[in-house]
Amino acid sequence: MQYMMLIYLDEHSLTESQRETCYRDSAEYAQQLAASGKCTVAAPLHLTATATSLRFQEGKRVVTDGPFAETREQLGGIFLVEAANLDEAMEIASRIPAGRWGTVEIRPVIDVPGVPQNSSRVVDSRTPHPT
Repeated sequence: MQYMMLIYLDEHSLTESQRETCYRDSAEYAQQLAASGKCTVAAPLHLTATATSLRFQEGKRVVTDGPFAETREQLGGIFLVEAANLDEAMEIASRIPAGRWGTVEIRPVIDVPGVPQNSSRVVDSRTPHPT
């Protein structure tokens, strides 16, 4: 079963050094998980200041800069993993480096027939991300 690990933290609470260490450690952990067949996607996110939110009001698209909601913790990244059950997913989540500073939300992924399966790629946080 697939589980999405959503990583929330106060994006301004880390120093640049902590952020770089977290990226490095997360990339290493994602590679370990990928080698064991457990991780299919891992990706850090840019700060919420770069977010764009889209919603529909009265049938018209409304685009705003920034995240949908102001919160104490922001979505900072994701891991998509394969795990036999919630216990194994929690074990994997407990070793996600960013969890030291925030919260890792674990959610099972719904398998919807007809939705394309994700590729088996791991995003290395040390490489540039497409914009």
